[in-house]
Amino acid sequence: MLLSSGGVPFYKPWITNQDKKAISEAFESRWLTGGPLAAKFENQFADYVDVKYAVSVNSCTAALHLAMRVLNIKSGDEVIVPDVTFAATANAALFVGATPVFADIDEKTFNISPDDVLNKITPKTKAIIPVHYGGQPCDMKELMEIAQDYNLRIVEDCAHSLGAEYEGKKTGSFGVIGCFSFYPTKIITTLEGGMITTNDENLAKKLLVLREHGMSKSAIDRESEASWYYDVVDLGYNYRLNELQAALGISQLERVEDGIKLRMATARYYGERLNFKGIVTPYEAARRSHIYHLYVIKVEEDNFGKTRDELFKKLSANKVGVSLHYTPLHKLSFYKKFLNSTTNKFPVAEQIYQQILSLPLYPTMTKNDVDYVVESIGENAVC
Repeated sequence: MLLSSGGVPFYKPWITNQDKKAISEAFESRWLTGGPLAAKFENQFADYVDVKYAVSVNSCTAALHLAMRVLNIKSGDEVIVPDVTFAATANAALFVGATPVFADIDEKTFNISPDDVLNKITPKTKAIIPVHYGGQPCDMKELMEIAQDYNLRIVEDCAHSLGAEYEGKKTGSFGVIGCFSFYPTKIITTLEGGMITTNDENLAKKLLVLREHGMSKSAIDRESEASWYYDVVDLGYNYRLNELQAALGISQLERVEDGIKLRMATARYYGERLNFKGIVTPYEAARRSHIYHLYVIKVEEDNFGKTRDELFKKLSANKVGVSLHYTPLHKLSFYKKFLNSTTNKFPVAEQIYQQILSLPLYPTMTKNDVDYVVESIGENAVC
């Protein structure tokens, strides 16, 4: 019998009174955008990830786009991305006229497969964008070795992985650039927003210019110098993070480790409770920490007795918020035009797509919430 419950949403943002106070105080600033709070957030973020520079932007999509720009990725170039990822990862290459090349994924971690990356490298390949899927780092040792051997740049898509570590080093500090998301479901949120990390001073300077219309000096710089003068030195964009978002980011970053601990505890409890045949809980690879931005199970129909789609409908009927991360890019209409008939093979992504299901997981989720989700899954299941 199911526990009494009004249901469990897929996600609840963790917004505290401290967050609200920080935003309220930011309204008192004369600089509502392009001001000192964004710079403070950048400095604190760089310290947390252990890199020299961080540049705030208004989304991870903007971060990925600017990464392609400052690395001079252009028309005729190819960028290898995982087949299982959000559209923005592939779109970053397309924004600059390059071609995204899809690589299959690892059957256990669902991260990009280094072996298939090797299969997809051509003389046109200029970069790899590994995505730390669900909050578990990719095999960065292998990927960095591949990048070194073939003179490629690595841009880490860290949208899921703020705080995750590979061999004691945080994601976003391996590649030449790391790109983070602060969307409401992510590890910390600024409502919308993103961050770019790098250890390259020249790239950081270029990023600062490009995120603000390609202008040589920002408004706050001009005021401090008592000068109206600026030049436009490149094709730039309005990709700034405003001061209210930065204030929220600073507040959220103060408890990022608390949020990660809560996520990991909930994931452990899921693992203890999900003991049904045909339900495969997330795999945790050696040498890395899984911080559980997502909790993704596999539904094996032969053992569970239901397909993934049937379980999805059942959970939805019980008011359990569930989702799927993601439909492989090669199956989406827009991206089919970029497929090469000779390399259009993604056996792992094809199989996983039929089985994966993302369950609710968020910092304020209770054991009763998990119990309700598990009992909803377990109705008529075989233990």
